[in-house]
Amino acid sequence: MASFTVSNHSLPSFRMLNTQTLNYPSSQILPTPSNSHFFGLKLSNSSTFSIPSTPVSFSQKPSIFAKVSKGSKPPPFTLKDQDGKTVSLTNFKGKPVVVYFYPADDSPSCTKQACAFRDSYEKFKKAGAEVIGISGDGSSSHKAFAKKHRLPFTLLSDEGDKVRKEWGVPSDLFGALPGRETYVLDKNGVVQLVYNNQFQPEKHIDETLKLLQSL
Repeated sequence: MASFTVSNHSLPSFRMLNTQTLNYPSSQILPTPSNSHFFGLKLSNSSTFSIPSTPVSFSQKPSIFAKVSKGSKPPPFTLKDQDGKTVSLTNFKGKPVVVYFYPADDSPSCTKQACAFRDSYEKFKKAGAEVIGISGDGSSSHKAFAKKHRLPFTLLSDEGDKVRKEWGVPSDLFGALPGRETYVLDKNGVVQLVYNNQFQPEKHIDETLKLLQSL
């Protein structure tokens, strides 16, 4: 069995300093539930995963900082939507755009966030804004997700996370979980809000509408 040891302690434990170091004496196989979700992280259908036998170190420093910041113009993109149609950021020039990156279709938190955008969609339309959701899922997954939850806005497929990386969207859980970040662009394509909150997905809608109503 894998254990954590600290001097003068016999119970399993671990140290938290500037760097966390976890030592495992031997390779272990732990069971995981099939098709599991954790805050948007889809676990594979495989029933096991391995803990390495060599020490693993995690730095407590932030993983990355967003490249796209308030006052900047983000890199352009062209991606496929849930219907397989090509959509470019430049298509929305002249109107406010809400671009939100989320971890995965149909995970509990991502579903909650998407449905919150759906329920407030008329308010976004009244503000003259377009809503675009982006994740690494394919177009067919987006199509099923949008149909299941009656989502009226565009979902784009960023397979390979190319756009996510270009925009510098931070990851969570030491890089294991794709970040949940929302950007509001004004009609000139300039970023007016960057909001990151992985575990309170509905807050993205509140903060976004607040900003749009002030433009």
